[in-house]
Amino acid sequence: METIHIANQEVIIHRYNTIIIGAGAAGMNCAVHLYEFLSDQGFRDPQNKIAVLTAGLSLGTSRMSGSDKQTYYKMGTSCEMADSAEEFAKTLTAAGCCHGDLALAEAIGSLREFYHLVQLGVPFPHDAMGSYIGYKTDNDPYERATSAGPKTSRFMCECLQRQVERYGIKIYDHIEVADLITCGQGDQKRIAGVVAIDTKAVDKNDYAINVFYCANLVLAAGGPGELYKSSVYPKGQFGIHGIALKAGLACENLTESQFGLASIKFRWNVSGTYMQAVPRIFSTDGDGTDAREFLTDFFPAMSRMATNIFLKGYQWPFDPQRIENAQSSLLDVLVFNETQKGRRVFMDFRSNPIGSNSMQRFAIEALEAEAREYLEKAGALQRTPIERLAHMNPLAIEIYKDNGIDLYSEPLEIAVCAQHNNGGFAVDKWWQSEIPQTFVIGEMAGTHGVKRPGGSALNAGQTGGLRAAEYIANVYGLDLPDYSDAQPELDRRITDFITTLDRYKTASGLQPTEVMETVQNRMTASAAHIRQLEDARRDLRQAVELYKSIQQLGLKSKTPKDIVTAVQAECLALTSVAYLKAIVELLGQGGGSRGSRGSHLVLGDDGIQIHPDIINKATHRPLKFKPENKALRNSILRIRYDPLAADLFTGESIPLRKAAPDGKAFEPAWRDYREGKIYTD
Repeated sequence: METIHIANQEVIIHRYNTIIIGAGAAGMNCAVHLYEFLSDQGFRDPQNKIAVLTAGLSLGTSRMSGSDKQTYYKMGTSCEMADSAEEFAKTLTAAGCCHGDLALAEAIGSLREFYHLVQLGVPFPHDAMGSYIGYKTDNDPYERATSAGPKTSRFMCECLQRQVERYGIKIYDHIEVADLITCGQGDQKRIAGVVAIDTKAVDKNDYAINVFYCANLVLAAGGPGELYKSSVYPKGQFGIHGIALKAGLACENLTESQFGLASIKFRWNVSGTYMQAVPRIFSTDGDGTDAREFLTDFFPAMSRMATNIFLKGYQWPFDPQRIENAQSSLLDVLVFNETQKGRRVFMDFRSNPIGSNSMQRFAIEALEAEAREYLEKAGALQRTPIERLAHMNPLAIEIYKDNGIDLYSEPLEIAVCAQHNNGGFAVDKWWQSEIPQTFVIGEMAGTHGVKRPGGSALNAGQTGGLRAAEYIANVYGLDLPDYSDAQPELDRRITDFITTLDRYKTASGLQPTEVMETVQNRMTASAAHIRQLEDARRDLRQAVELYKSIQQLGLKSKTPKDIVTAVQAECLALTSVAYLKAIVELLGQGGGSRGSRGSHLVLGDDGIQIHPDIINKATHRPLKFKPENKALRNSILRIRYDPLAADLFTGESIPLRKAAPDGKAFEPAWRDYREGKIYTD
């Protein structure tokens, strides 16, 4: 570590072989594996060549998010049901927009990484014979899913962090990544370092800038959760997508985000047993009065309404394919409708669903067969939803109690929220981006297609971390970076960044918090789970104008905290342009509604009727949606930053890469492994 002065600022310089941005499950796993690969190869003191940067060690989606029993998806471990990597990959690619080589790599690595987590102490349940118990999750034809409870990903983070600390790998906490500095052009372009702000040390006169030079960079900073007003991501999850896009990384599948019902006071998904307990769902006005059973106008009978509340548990998240004929995702549409009116929606576990005067009273024996038989087998025939929930999953109640909400005494406010990004940055089968020596893993990587099984994201993050670490260790080695030839260029980029922060302090332009609010409202209104081409085009123009205004006018930043918020706001504003550009491109190609874990509904007058009583306010006719254009499953939409483009981004459709297993006999495969040819094929 050394200290230099640039543009009247003290800048602390660090040099590492590999910098990992993000301390969630994916990032920590990559650090653990990289240390182990390098140690096995005989490198001395590998812990001194690796560093992890995080804005908050106790924050992030991996540590702060979950559901009733958070799912980890892997190849099946059932004694009775056979499975294979090929079948696993077929499931991941079944709905298209997913590269075959990535799906196969995730399949092959899934058990290795699952047992790695078991070895580190994640308490996945097994039986007396040692078999790890599985169950079916959504879009899963096998019993591949497992869970360690509502805090599965948190357990993963904690176990991996303990291993990182045992290995002595340095973790820099309270580090806000603010820029990625590049050098070289074309095939020689590299991301040379990370410009960051130490949020504990920043003050009015000192931006507390740290520059981390690296030979290899791993981006594992998660999704841009604050992109949407209604979000189940932990508060403050801004992501660094805008920064990475400006550095030259391309994105894929940005159109495929996941939305579902979640609580908003404490951000948590209300999937699984929360819905299977069949609670009452009602709405109120803004101050909590005028309670209404708003669902009753849209379902023909109590049995149908209550059954769909139950089904929402494992037909979560939102899926346009489950709307027609009053299916479970009609609930999401109706909840969204109520919140758009300014009303609030609640789940109440103290009461069974309440019907209209023409409906029969709720009774478990009157539920449709799928729901009734499930509850009977689970022994969940208790009188009230809270009793049924306590019987099936007491941990689901405890997680709310731990966060100040007592489901025994108060209703739970909910909304349709952004929950996960299936899209992200383009990577190859080693999770390397288009810029050599920069890797992207976890939710930042665009490895998912349209309809992925629940829980496959956790496996993807672990497998991606393993693959990136293996490639770095075996191809790029452990040398520290030497950018002496490019130092004048890098110093200019650091100077430009400091100049931007100086402009923030003197700007008479926009307030960072107002920019964020504008972005969030716009994205929730037209880029969430209900979309329309005309709205998306209008909002794309407005998003471009907002970002250009930031470039021209700056952002008001009078306090040290404002400086950090301004960096986040600018990044979020550019990220929103990228997402809207992708949506406009896809809808312009004739894209229709997609589900379930790339879940969005596209409105169209010539489509399928949602419900005769849900009216399009503009036409005063029943609201309709366009079915999916399945021809578009055979390609992936790629978005790239271009400051000279009218929309700041260009888009192109690229063909899917196929799975390509070697299929070699043992001896030549062994030779390729010994000679390192597996990394060049």
